[in-house]
Amino acid sequence: MMVIATFENSIYIELAISALEQKGIPKDKIFAVPLDKRQEPKQIFDTIHQSDGVSIFDAGAILGTCFMLLGAIYGQVLAWGPIIWGIIGAVSGIVLGIGIKLFIFRKKQFSRKKIVSEVVLMIRCDSHQWDVVERILWENTAIGLTRVK
Repeated sequence: MMVIATFENSIYIELAISALEQKGIPKDKIFAVPLDKRQEPKQIFDTIHQSDGVSIFDAGAILGTCFMLLGAIYGQVLAWGPIIWGIIGAVSGIVLGIGIKLFIFRKKQFSRKKIVSEVVLMIRCDSHQWDVVERILWENTAIGLTRVK
């Protein structure tokens, strides 16, 4: 059976490896490898080939439609007429909606703690050792853990 775990790069990896060796898993059955980090920043705008599921244009479309409708309605009694006020309302709603979404996106991006799996630890062990291996890895702050039979 193969056990695969991810860790942040810290002293806990060494503690987990030494605890596994003390429980009878040989050193040649344990493999730890660091991961490379992404160098380019995350894109805000989606392309036709790649999307992250976060849209910044949805609030702009909604607010643009609402403000356009209000501009056309109240433009009946205002000086420039409903068409000009509808266009002004649409443009201002789109700009306001995109601005709000960009503000929220930037705030979420800076406020969340970035938990990054930096080291992958692979252990080949017998199935009766699974409980011990699992307990040791969780006690040493593993981010994720799985087993492959």
